[in-house]
Amino acid sequence: MSKSASEPDVSVILPVFNETECIAFVVDEMVAELTANLPMTFEIVAVDDGSSDGTLELMRGLRARYPQLRVLRHSDNVGQSFAFCTGFRAARGRIIVTFDADGQNDPADIPLVVGMIGPACDCCCGYRADRQDTQSRRWAGRFSNKIRNSVLHEDIIDTGCSTKAFRAEYVKDLQPWNGLHRFLGSFVSMRGGKIKQVPVHHRSRHAGTSKYTNWKRLQKTVVDLFGVKWLKARVRIYTAAEV
Repeated sequence: MSKSASEPDVSVILPVFNETECIAFVVDEMVAELTANLPMTFEIVAVDDGSSDGTLELMRGLRARYPQLRVLRHSDNVGQSFAFCTGFRAARGRIIVTFDADGQNDPADIPLVVGMIGPACDCCCGYRADRQDTQSRRWAGRFSNKIRNSVLHEDIIDTGCSTKAFRAEYVKDLQPWNGLHRFLGSFVSMRGGKIKQVPVHHRSRHAGTSKYTNWKRLQKTVVDLFGVKWLKARVRIYTAAEV
């Protein structure tokens, strides 16, 4: 099937929940950066995950300003994983990028991860080489990545970094479940995809508040980790042809 001239090359998925203090800055900066430095057409798919603080009204105003922006709305707050999956299914680009809406990710890294996608790379995972978070968050991140890689026999440096790029076919039809976004690299591998990793920038949060604590995230991730391990043990990669 030929690609429609109106369809973008790249879709950036932006889950948003109660980010009135950040969302305008994030979208303004992203549009400016990608317009100047991404040699492809793009769209931004913002998924409002049931915000209750006026975020949706702000995004409606941004939508009127930027034709590249699409806004989807969840009826309830169901979590970041579901917001990503909503965006995956709505995306029109052949390359899909995941990104955070809190201003800590740098949109200057989007051309970098997109540029890695090619014959030798189906998924490019960014890792925060100089993470600008509290010491407790940095320690928790290193600890959880070490345990995760040990259990899954992987080498993902920073699974908590949202700056990632994928060939669309590897993520568009993933079954949504709470916590899925922490294992996107694993699911690409299960489908036979090739992964590369690159260092990306990370910035201090200049406004708004974090939506999780280390303990809350750990409680959810432990159960998910062994569920993914079970699934990986049963996956087979193969092809079939009619004879």
